[in-house]
Amino acid sequence: MNWEFAMLDFIQEHIRCGLLDFLMPRITTLGNAGIIWIALTIIFLISKKYRTTGIVMAVALIVDLVFCNMLIKPIVARTRPYDINTAVTLLIPKQVDYSFPSGHTAASFTAVCAMYKTGCKYWKPAAVLSVIIAFSRLYLYVHFPTDVIAGAMFGIIFGIVGFKIYMGITRVRNDK
Repeated sequence: MNWEFAMLDFIQEHIRCGLLDFLMPRITTLGNAGIIWIALTIIFLISKKYRTTGIVMAVALIVDLVFCNMLIKPIVARTRPYDINTAVTLLIPKQVDYSFPSGHTAASFTAVCAMYKTGCKYWKPAAVLSVIIAFSRLYLYVHFPTDVIAGAMFGIIFGIVGFKIYMGITRVRNDK
């Protein structure tokens, strides 16, 4: 855990600045409850051209919600970094759930992976936003680096699972 605090403290001491203090809370808000990804999913579901992407994103985000937020977080029950290093000044309110894995990061990478797997051309800008949201969680001192890394890995897995579920259902429907 020492290297994790070293990384978080490096961000606080060498990267933190007024502009990012303004931007990072707003960027992280995009990931609150997966709102940006849910909104994008709805937009894709409405669009005939991107409906498959919307369906896969919806399925994948549900898988993410169940496994990440309802199962893994309570089982691991990891304390947040600001609860250990209480000297840090938070720019956002204290979080109400556990630290591992980062739910913001998991939902972000879940959505991006679903977009990638369905061939959606918007996956690259979504990936950039996902990385920025993930970094915001470190900048804001609400997650350890391993929380964010695990969130990204779980997100990729959940995106693939969502795609496989969709393909399985499609295959069954086409066999009838």
